[in-house]
Amino acid sequence: MLNQILSVSGKPGLYKMISQGKNLLIVESLADKKRIPAYTRDKVISLGDIAIYTSEKEVPLYEVLKSIKEKENGQKVTIELSKATPDELRNYMAQLLPEFDRDRVYPTDIKRLLNWYNILLDAGITEYAPKEEDKKETAKEDETDAKEKKDEGKKKAKTAGTSAKSTATAKKTAVPKKAASTKSAASKQPAGKTTQRTRQK
Repeated sequence: MLNQILSVSGKPGLYKMISQGKNLLIVESLADKKRIPAYTRDKVISLGDIAIYTSEKEVPLYEVLKSIKEKENGQKVTIELSKATPDELRNYMAQLLPEFDRDRVYPTDIKRLLNWYNILLDAGITEYAPKEEDKKETAKEDETDAKEKKDEGKKKAKTAGTSAKSTATAKKTAVPKKAASTKSAASKQPAGKTTQRTRQK
């Protein structure tokens, strides 16, 4: 689900992808349903591609959103985002993800995350984990790509084998010609010696 939800740099809120053109996307605001273009120059990020830094690994965004939902019992966040201090935001985040990286996850990131949760909730989006169908589709696409690469590798290997075979044949054909030239030169040499002896006599 989150793969279709986008954050567009310079534009508030979250957007749902409607269609994709050559150099732009048509997106729809989750808040007011207005549709706008997002161009290639805009920084567009899918929520499905976002993860939160921790001391050991990166935790997918959907897992953190799920933790917020459980903490707030499916309601909006209790903390008042417009007045929250950096320490309050960090303390809230520590309750969700105790091992979050305090050096790389800034208070502004936490505020944005909590705001996204509220926007998704208002839009009726309360399930964040990738659907099994999405996982299967992604796995199928990866399998297809791997097969195409394998077939391409076989094709290149076959072409290289043909070239090598042609080269070997050409060398084989060239050998008798070289031998013939050597033999011809050898047959001329004694004749020259004979003529020389005759002259000496």
